[in-house]
Amino acid sequence: MNKILIPLISVIVFACSEAKENNTIDTDVVSNTASAEGKTNTETPEIKFEEEVYDFGKMTQGEKVSHSFYFKNTGGKNLIISGANGSCGCTVPTWPKEPIKAGDNGKIDVVFNSEGKSGYQEKTVTLVTNCEPATRIIRIKAEIIVPETAK
Repeated sequence: MNKILIPLISVIVFACSEAKENNTIDTDVVSNTASAEGKTNTETPEIKFEEEVYDFGKMTQGEKVSHSFYFKNTGGKNLIISGANGSCGCTVPTWPKEPIKAGDNGKIDVVFNSEGKSGYQEKTVTLVTNCEPATRIIRIKAEIIVPETAK
């Protein structure tokens, strides 16, 4: 039941917020992936990343680095990313706000600020989409080296 309810609520919230801005609702964003009879809609969007984890390796404390996560919509409908949230304020994602058509590519840029961090760090970006499942997680990693003068 949660597999149906969570994506449906996400789509409705996104559609309602879009409706306020545009006064229209695109029927592509309102779809139910499973019917009451248990039949599954096979024409859903699907996000396929080239990589879901990126390791920056060793870096000096205070550096700001970025990485682009490239993806393709391998599904049959427009892909909509309604939100992307970093696990902390040091991890800031930027994502496409317009729908990604079936077969098209896109990217999510993630900036990581290592100010005040030390040692091994793993941060996540949680995406809210109209895919099944509705949330996807991409990760960045780094080992932060503190300069001798900062110790």
